[in-house]
Amino acid sequence: MDARRAFSSATRTISSSSLRERLSSFSAAPSLQLKPVVANLHAKVDFVPAKIPRKRRLQMLSVAIWSTGIVISTFLWLILCSYPPLWPFLALYALFIVLDPSPENGGRLSPWFRRGRFWRYFAEYYPASILKTCDLPPDRPYVFGYHPHGIIGMGAMCTFATEALGFSEEFPGITPHLLTLSSNFRVPLYRDILLALGICSVSKSSCSRILERGAGQAITIVVGGAAESLSAHPGTADLTLRKRLGFIKLAIQYGADLVPVFSFGENDIYQQMPNERGTTINKLQKMFQSVFGFTLPLFHGRGLLNYNLGLLPYRKRIVVVIGNPIHVQQCDKPTLDEIRKAQTQYIDELMRIWNAYKDEFARTRTRELSIIE
Repeated sequence: MDARRAFSSATRTISSSSLRERLSSFSAAPSLQLKPVVANLHAKVDFVPAKIPRKRRLQMLSVAIWSTGIVISTFLWLILCSYPPLWPFLALYALFIVLDPSPENGGRLSPWFRRGRFWRYFAEYYPASILKTCDLPPDRPYVFGYHPHGIIGMGAMCTFATEALGFSEEFPGITPHLLTLSSNFRVPLYRDILLALGICSVSKSSCSRILERGAGQAITIVVGGAAESLSAHPGTADLTLRKRLGFIKLAIQYGADLVPVFSFGENDIYQQMPNERGTTINKLQKMFQSVFGFTLPLFHGRGLLNYNLGLLPYRKRIVVVIGNPIHVQQCDKPTLDEIRKAQTQYIDELMRIWNAYKDEFARTRTRELSIIE
């Protein structure tokens, strides 16, 4: 009997000690398995430190909000639509969107909105700056040609759609209108922000209505468009310009001076997946562009909490150099030779800007400026 009790006691002792060992090994196993994963994640993802100055946080927040502006506006619109008492007002607003001629008639520019602190944080993030090479008298209209397009064109936004860089102080008497696709004005709420910034449709009728107002009016066209965004790789400046004659013809028709603008650093704020001509990716992107009128570059940048993984732009310096104006003689029906002549002068001035400032603002370039189309 005593032997049996001793045996059962020993069994319980062995079982309890064995159970404790197994439980301890089980609890330790996940941490052992996760350690390599966490270490690998930290090795590949460069996380931001815990202590960051408040101003840098606000700069990041402003860029994050604007970069996701369409998504945020759409989300807010859907939330409003989920509240039935608002439906009559939302229906009227939707009708207003359809009937509102503002995107084609010069927008609804709001000076105080363009001067908001939000936009200063936005520009300081990169940081972006403007370099004026000469005065532009406000006694005539202007057509600014912005190069390169980049993935999104953040430098154009800072310079011509806000007062963050002090455009009105540098060029008093000139009212700039940055132009974008008409489809952007179909997004509820987002469209009203664009209009308050003076941004208008890039359609021919919109350009004409602004320029026909005469002296001091200016439009800014990101000339390369969607096609050029596919060539936006860090260290490069491949421009789509040779066949773009419409903006030059428009300038001649309204007697507007042509002003080349080159943005150093615009192509450096995002990394884009290799998509050289002839590759499957490039063909698919071109096909998408031909169907929808815009394209989808496969790019990445940084995130809110890390420096190398996400869809926000990198903190890379952007310097927007505004070149010398090219005066053209007004002509309602310019010939192709007259347009080509103005284009040659325009390209020469663009090349002068590049050669004058590339060693200062494009030190990390991998090749020289090239007009590929």
